[in-house]
Amino acid sequence: MNRFRNETYESLLMAVDQIRANRFRSFLTALGVIIGIVSITMMGTAISGINAGFEKSLSMLGYDVMYIQKGSWNSSQWWRFRNRPDLKTDYAEQINRIIADNPGSMLAIAVPQMSSYTASAGYRDRTLLQVFSMGTDADYPKTASGDLSEGRFFLPHEASGAAMVCVIGDDIASGLFPNEPAIGKEVRVKNRKLRVIGVFRKQGKFLGLFSFDNQIIMPLKTFTKVYGRNRYVTIRVKIQPDAEMREAREEIRGVMRRIRRLPPGKDDDFSINEQQAFKSQLDPIKNGIAVAGIFITGMSLFVGAIGIMNITFVSVRERTREIGVRKALGARRRTILMQFLIESVAICLLGGAIGLLTALAITFGIEKFLPDFPVRFSFALVMISLVVSVLTGIVSGLAPAISASRLDPADSLRYE
Repeated sequence: MNRFRNETYESLLMAVDQIRANRFRSFLTALGVIIGIVSITMMGTAISGINAGFEKSLSMLGYDVMYIQKGSWNSSQWWRFRNRPDLKTDYAEQINRIIADNPGSMLAIAVPQMSSYTASAGYRDRTLLQVFSMGTDADYPKTASGDLSEGRFFLPHEASGAAMVCVIGDDIASGLFPNEPAIGKEVRVKNRKLRVIGVFRKQGKFLGLFSFDNQIIMPLKTFTKVYGRNRYVTIRVKIQPDAEMREAREEIRGVMRRIRRLPPGKDDDFSINEQQAFKSQLDPIKNGIAVAGIFITGMSLFVGAIGIMNITFVSVRERTREIGVRKALGARRRTILMQFLIESVAICLLGGAIGLLTALAITFGIEKFLPDFPVRFSFALVMISLVVSVLTGIVSGLAPAISASRLDPADSLRYE
């Protein structure tokens, strides 16, 4: 055991000496591994970041909330849904009555919502364009994930009385009131003034596109007073904590068919949307990134392994006389094999370390200059990269090492 340990230590020292003696050649040899490790690390970082960003976006929609709408999130064929009858906000009240009459219902509460994407908001000489405006009732916070950083949400009597109040997102608060508190100020929307009573905590963008911080939420009756009734209606339905999504979806479908008075056999004239629709659309994209990354990584590591194998064969030829001398002095085949194998693995580990540092620097650069681009560097990626480096070193160095260990001492000593 001690002899094996000594041989390993001696081989490691010889490998370090060889790398130091041929620094530039060793770097060029490891370049393929460096590129491969950077590729696999950045691929894993990107996929982890996309997963984290996507999960954060889904949490904004709510894992236990379904959206009854005229169109479907799963289909881009909008013309299939345009002739459907519009939804009505009083459907939420009807659904809540059905829930109250059914103690075993898997549904918790329904909340109506009207929305407009073309609003502008102003305060004094400041104006923000393309603000998302929404009208809803006082139960909206029960179906939403956002918390308030200051102030409060509007109360039931304010909702029923069409009070001119609103709750705004963080971007609107910082855009219209950069150096003063927003609570109590009046925001101008379509020549109407709404008093700010609450500000949502910063939430970020949904899938990097729609910002939840760029919205104004007001009572539903106030919304119709400002925008009119001809707006897109959504019914948000929160399910019970212990309910299955599929079963709850079927219950909502039955309730809506009852409300819409659809006879048996007739197709639904509404859609029930949930966050799973976005997940099913993103999975092929993530799989495509993974396949492309694995292909690029595999090609880089293959080229790197060929380069390391080639240079190791050259190193064996250059040190043939040295191998002959060591064998003549009693070195065993195992010792020679270990020497060149450790040298190959050391070069790959060096390439892996440089690749990891390069990927880490790229990740920090992306986080600093592109904060909205999701990246996540993890300890698991470091371990995977190091394991891949070691395996690449073993695979690429095994054949030259075996070739060196089989050299005949007498022929090696005569080699010129």
